[in-house]
Formats: sequence, C-alpha cells, structure tokens
Amino acid sequence: MKKLLIAGICIFAGFTVNAQKLEKGLLWKISGNGLAKPSYLYGTMHITCDATLNEYILAALDVTDQLYLELDMDDPNMQTEMMGTMAMKDGVTMKSLTTPEDYKIVDEFLKVNTGASADMLGTFKPFMVTAILYPKMIDCPAKSYEMSLVEVAKEQKEEVYGLETVAEQLAVFDAIPYKEQMDELVKTAKDNMVKDKKELSEMMALYNTKDLNALLAFMDKSENKMMASHNDVLLVNRNKNWIPKMEAIAKAKPTFFGVGAAHLAGENGVIKLLRKKGYKVEAVK
Repeated sequence: MKKLLIAGICIFAGFTVNAQKLEKGLLWKISGNGLAKPSYLYGTMHITCDATLNEYILAALDVTDQLYLELDMDDPNMQTEMMGTMAMKDGVTMKSLTTPEDYKIVDEFLKVNTGASADMLGTFKPFMVTAILYPKMIDCPAKSYEMSLVEVAKEQKEEVYGLETVAEQLAVFDAIPYKEQMDELVKTAKDNMVKDKKELSEMMALYNTKDLNALLAFMDKSENKMMASHNDVLLVNRNKNWIPKMEAIAKAKPTFFGVGAAHLAGENGVIKLLRKKGYKVEAVK
C-alpha cells in the first residue's frame, strides 16, 4: 500500500501555466553558484509501465554521492508513519461527505476494485483511497522510477534521503477540503475510472516525449478540479520549501535529486526557482 499511496499523491500534483517555455528534458544538471561539483535533477513519473533508467540517468547517478527523493523510500518506518496519517481529522468519515446514493456507488466500486468496503476505508482521506486505485488505471504491471533509482543507489552503496517527511507530504490532503476529495472519488466510481484511465495514459505518453511544456498544457486542462484550485498547496509551497534544502544538500555533496516531473516546470517550478538563486540548470541532452 505504501508505494501505491506515494504514487497517487505525486501523480495528482498538477502544473501551473507558464508563458516562458522550458526546453525539453527530464534530466537536468545543476552547477555554478559555488557548487564544487554538479548535482542532477530528474523529473520522475511515479507510476508507469516501464521505469527503465537510460544511460544518461545512470551516468548522473554514477557521478553523484547520494540520492534524494521526495520521501525516503527505503526508510523501514515509512509504512507505519503513512498508516498513522491516513485518517481524516475530527472524526470525519467518507459517509458524511456525500449522499447515501453516491456512497453506495462508491462502496460497490471499492469492493470490486480493492476488495474493501467503503466502511472499512471510511476514515481515510478520500484521496488516499483514490491513490490505492492508481495501479488499476494502467494496463500493465505498475512500475516506479523512484524504486528504480533506489535500486541503483543500493547497488552503489549510497544513502537514500527525503526532501520532506511522510507527515509533511500527507498534510497536503488535510489542507484540501475532504468534501472536494470525496467528490472526485465519487466521479471516479460513477464512470468506473474511464476518464482517469484515459488521462493517465495520455499523461504517460506526454511524459515520454520529455516535453514539460506539453505536460503543463495537459494538466491545466484536467477535469480534476482539485488541481486548479489547490496548486499552491500541491506544488508551489512544497517547491519553495525544497529550494533551501537542495542548496545545502548540493553544496555538501554532489547529489541526484528525483522528484515528480510536475515539480520541475512553471515559474514556481524547481528549475526556475534554482535559476533565480543563481544556479545554472541545464537539460542533459
């Protein structure tokens, strides 16, 4: 469940529209501004059909000394921490967030697709329930670039760290109204994930083009209302919190940073925020 929830949280993060386009690329070299050695930034896709790392990514991993992801993916306490932060606050339940008719639809949908009833999952933040469904939305065994990166780090006997804690990341879904999360889960249940599957398939195809600008435009048109309404919570605030951490980390050791591609683009994306700090951030061709 841990991997599925992480994938769902990160996939959901949207993009802000940005008139000044970035060049194509998912792997970026960070240099200058006092860095003794370059670090690298990679925009990941958290759930996909093929998470094979190409020769350029492997080369970047080879010349860096540690791996930083959004979360410390090899922390043995991670699953316990995640389970402790999945429940809604103040005793809110999914049943209280929708009509009896829609709750019944969600209940039947969850039984078929997760093996658990809505009552069993009823205290969970609705988006956490949606996250469990993401592997059902692709027509292949789910893979994760994060896990591929962790495997290489382990082979190289390098440490894996996180830019934020589980509690910090999942607090995002306390800042977004539970009712809005539940409304999206109801929509997913009513059309049996048809729109979700289509959108995720298109997103994976765009990701493979390495065109962050196309991803920007695609996500801006998403029918998921939470993206447009809460972009500051989902992306912008987190990006800004990461920058001073990334600066200190990169100055201490050459580091490979792997975060969701959604975090790279836009005026408040990690690439431009680092550039504004004086770093040279260039796509690895």
